[in-house]
Amino acid sequence: MVEVVELTYYPVKGCAGITASEAIVTPAGLAHDRSFMVVDERGRFRTQRRDPRLALILPRIDAAGERLTLRAPDHGEVAVDVDTLGVRRPVELFGTPYRGIDQGDTVARWLSGVLATPSRLVRVPPEHDRVTDGRTPGTAGWADSGALHVLSRSSLDLLNEKIAERGAEPLSMNRFRPNLVIDGWDVPHTEDRAHRIRIGATELAYAKLAVRCAVTLVDQERGAKGGPEPIRTLAGYRRGAAGTVFGAKFSVLREGKVAVGDDVDVVTWGESEVPCTHRRQGASEVPFTQA
Repeated sequence: MVEVVELTYYPVKGCAGITASEAIVTPAGLAHDRSFMVVDERGRFRTQRRDPRLALILPRIDAAGERLTLRAPDHGEVAVDVDTLGVRRPVELFGTPYRGIDQGDTVARWLSGVLATPSRLVRVPPEHDRVTDGRTPGTAGWADSGALHVLSRSSLDLLNEKIAERGAEPLSMNRFRPNLVIDGWDVPHTEDRAHRIRIGATELAYAKLAVRCAVTLVDQERGAKGGPEPIRTLAGYRRGAAGTVFGAKFSVLREGKVAVGDDVDVVTWGESEVPCTHRRQGASEVPFTQA
């Protein structure tokens, strides 16, 4: 049986995620996912690449998205009534200009204290019309490059086997910050070839492979960089045209609700952009080029 085994959304880009038993899928991904972003004084987004302590900030948001609470070790918590009507301010995400709604001085002071650098919090405005690229274009809030990040357990199992061969410790799934984790695909990286998926009432379409960066080096429990893995090992067998890849990004074709335990039905298969000749130990003998 192929099914969803983990659902996680990240209300504040770069901060800790919220695990859920079910979630609403919107055109921009799981409801509330990356709808807030921490920026510097010039409006440039903050990321764990430069500010790994973002991982220690634990968000909580109500179902309506009207009340956001942030908590961090040694800093207590701060709560904000979400502003969707305020003045838009210029922000920048990967060099592209957007507009964000500033959430006020109180949360800005709190974030600046946690991160030890001047910071502010902005929200995606209702008129946000960002278009993401890939095989199937879509939209997203402040997510890096697509609405939904999908990763299979078998892909992580294979990676951890290779990391173990180097004498290093295995990594947890949260290093990769996926939205949906799928179990039941014995062949690693099947998510690369699942080009159209139905889960519950939703339908997703493959957009692109997920290019991995220095965020995967951050220990999400400590909020600090934890060594060369997984980039060191991934670079040896998961090189794509755009860089080191692991997992896949999907656009939303049909909205609806998804839940842990939902069956995953692949409607359309395709070829992977990265030929893979490695198989997890004990996986079924299905060629990687077959659907």
